Amino acid sequence: MILSSGAATYVGLRISSFERQQGWSKLSLMLFMVIEHFKDGSLKPIGERFQLQGRMLPEGVVYLASWVDPAGTRCYQVMEAPHQEALEVWASRWQDLVDFEIVPVLPSSDFWAKTQLE
Repeated sequence: MILSSGAATYVGLRISSFERQQGWSKLSLMLFMVIEHFKDGSLKPIGERFQLQGRMLPEGVVYLASWVDPAGTRCYQVMEAPHQEALEVWASRWQDLVDFEIVPVLPSSDFWAKTQLE
């Protein structure tokens, strides 16, 4: 399993993206880009498990969107979670079929608002 650690951790409540966009909360969940690398021959078992058990997300982890590459070897997902460890719990439920890369990300506007250009 491939896991990269992030530097920041937020303690947050379960807050929807809409609530955060509207500025209704001062606490927020972290955003993560999750890159799933399907292990050889695991495409069919992944689909079957998903059909039977769903995403198997732990409390506090929110799925936002995903895309699969045309070859069917990788899936790119955007997820929200209070901290990276919550995603690692989720990844452990799929590690027999998928290797994960978990990358903390910020919306571009948040990044640039924090970055002072010289």
